[in-house]
Order: sequence, then structure tokens, then C-alpha cells
Amino acid sequence: MTDRPDRPARISIVTVSDRAARGEYEDKGGPGAEAWLRDVVTSPMEITRVIVPDGREGVAATLRELVEGGADLILVTGGTGPAPRDQTPEAVMDVAEKELAGFGEEMRRASLREVPTAILSRQTAVIRDATLIITLPGKPAAIATCLNAVFAAVPYCLDLIGAARVETDAGKVKAFRPTM
Repeated sequence: MTDRPDRPARISIVTVSDRAARGEYEDKGGPGAEAWLRDVVTSPMEITRVIVPDGREGVAATLRELVEGGADLILVTGGTGPAPRDQTPEAVMDVAEKELAGFGEEMRRASLREVPTAILSRQTAVIRDATLIITLPGKPAAIATCLNAVFAAVPYCLDLIGAARVETDAGKVKAFRPTM
């Protein structure tokens, strides 16, 4: 879409949690991701949050719907561990056109500095159409660690895929764009 770069970024945050979807558990991941974005991103953005139960088909269907609705960036929190119901990475791969494995590698590297169980995490990032999808842990502190590790590359990635332009507070996360 040629109109994407000149409008506010459409960012969706998807919390994947059976308990939060049933109202038995307060979603902390979605609000944590939103707070991080509002602290770092300086350009106009529209943020929507969705809570869905764990499960491959439901998560994939939600992601397809958000992409078709024009999301530029989707942050998916939760469901990335090794437990049987943790199927977020599989759902993301079901909708992916391209995988950006470096995102997951860097998020795990940053998280390993804080907790040895970070090696159990299955974070990744993918592109579908003109949307970047990044999977994140469910805890706000872990979300911040992961976004701090990779977000410098996000604005340029969005530029390359034809999504809306995103600017950051360089004192918090300095977006990298090559000079021409």
C-alpha cells in the first residue's frame, strides 16, 4: 500500500493466554508492551490490544485478521515457552511469508543475561504482507528486555516492507536507518 508510510503506525498487541482470555488472570503483557511503546515511540501511532486463548488455530486466525486490517506491527505476548499449550510460534509460522530469525536470537541473548531459562523461549519475528510480527514473552520486564534488544531495527524493517514510518526517542532506543 502506498499510503501506509504517511499515516500513524497501526500497532496491534496480542496477548495469548487461556486464563486472561477467560478473565481469570489480569493481562500484564499487553499493558506492558503498550507502556513500552508509548515510552519509546515518538511518531503517531494507533495501538489496539487483543486477548486470545492459547492455541495454534485461534492465534493464527487473529494474526491474519490483524494483517488484513492493516496492522503495520504486531507484538504477540505469551505462549512462546515449551508447555503443551504454548503454540504461539507455530501459529506465527502458519501466517509467515518470511522469518527474521535474528530477532529471536537477539531477544534470547539479551534475556540470558537476566535469567538462565531464557533458552526455553521460542521468540521470533516474521513478515506477512506489509506487517512485521514479533513474538515476546508474557511478563512486562521480559518484554522490555526483548524490545530494548531488537527495536532499533524495527523502524527500518517497517520502511523496507512498506509499512508506516516509526520514529523513536533516540535517548531510549536509537532507530537505525542506513545513510544513503
